[in-house]
Amino acid sequence: MRRRSFALAAVVAAGTLPGAAMSQQGEAATEGVYADSIVFGQSAALEGPAGELGRNMNLGIRAAFEEANREGGVHGRALRLIVRDDGYEPEPAVANTQALIEHGVFGLIGAVGTPTSAAAEPGASDAGVPYIGAFTGAGLLRGPDQRYVVNLRASYDQETAEMVERLVRDLGFQRIAVFYQDDNYGLAGLTGVRNAMDALGMELVSEAPYMRNTRAVKRGLLDIQAGNPQAVIIIGAYIPVAHFIRWARKIGLDALFVNISFVGSYALLDELGRAGDGVVVTQVVPFPRDPSVPVVARYQAALRAVDPSARPGFVSLEGYLAGRLVVEALAAGDPDVRPTRESFLRTLTESGPIDLGGFTVEYGVEDNQGSDLVFLTVIREGEFVPVTRLSR
Repeated sequence: MRRRSFALAAVVAAGTLPGAAMSQQGEAATEGVYADSIVFGQSAALEGPAGELGRNMNLGIRAAFEEANREGGVHGRALRLIVRDDGYEPEPAVANTQALIEHGVFGLIGAVGTPTSAAAEPGASDAGVPYIGAFTGAGLLRGPDQRYVVNLRASYDQETAEMVERLVRDLGFQRIAVFYQDDNYGLAGLTGVRNAMDALGMELVSEAPYMRNTRAVKRGLLDIQAGNPQAVIIIGAYIPVAHFIRWARKIGLDALFVNISFVGSYALLDELGRAGDGVVVTQVVPFPRDPSVPVVARYQAALRAVDPSARPGFVSLEGYLAGRLVVEALAAGDPDVRPTRESFLRTLTESGPIDLGGFTVEYGVEDNQGSDLVFLTVIREGEFVPVTRLSR
């Protein structure tokens, strides 16, 4: 039922909205800004093996936008979102992005994935359209000259460095393998692990790929098993990763499984069931069930307002933080001056630290990544718990 109601919401969001073609006053838009609204676009996976990621990013962004709209919008303008499904594939992502740019959105927000972002972002940057809060930590969006890209999260290099550090320092592990998605997402993670291990004078005992949007993991599992690893770092999405871990347990691979944040933590938890205990996931946002962090408490309330049945999670919290960042940057502008894409980007780079409520981001002229924080979580008795170090 939850998926069905989301699909309906996506159709509504993609249709005619107040301000999405003409404002109620009949004024044409300039850079997606109308007299009564500011329009953003999102291309993300809404269906298919990565659909849970796109749906939750969208949910978090909508929670932030609708929260702002209930408070009168930003300087009297409501925030609107047009959503298109790309199925976590590059070609639809490019087509969607181009269509949203032609529609005249102020910015693109909440893209999901490295292969889709790698294909779609250049078109956005060429058009001078901000590419905000993509759900990826790949270095290909972190170049010093990518001024139209606004990353919220820590990089995959930072996540994988934390993984290797904790495996070696906390557990004394020396035998580490990598199972990765065979595209630029997986290769970004693989490179990060190799770099972290090179710094310690270590080498992988085995590595194996799997094909994106499939469950074909068994051959890769046998290649991983051949290295007899103590830990397997996994760079993948929740459905194939869950298949890999379940099969690994069936064949007796006694290793610690450590996942990067993109996996989709609660979707992975649901897929794994009882096979999840002990699985580690690095995170790039605070724990979504900890209301002692002010922005998490605010997120929980905003989430309930949009969907009372929704479970707080890392992915929707990341979407919410991206939406809050947009709200804060727009609100910092002169209320008597129509916002532009350039003024929005200038605000981000010149504001210094931006405290979203216990989660602070900061940008610079050649620094488009807001946060460097990496957190550790582990599944215990069917729930995620935050930890500061690894143990067996």
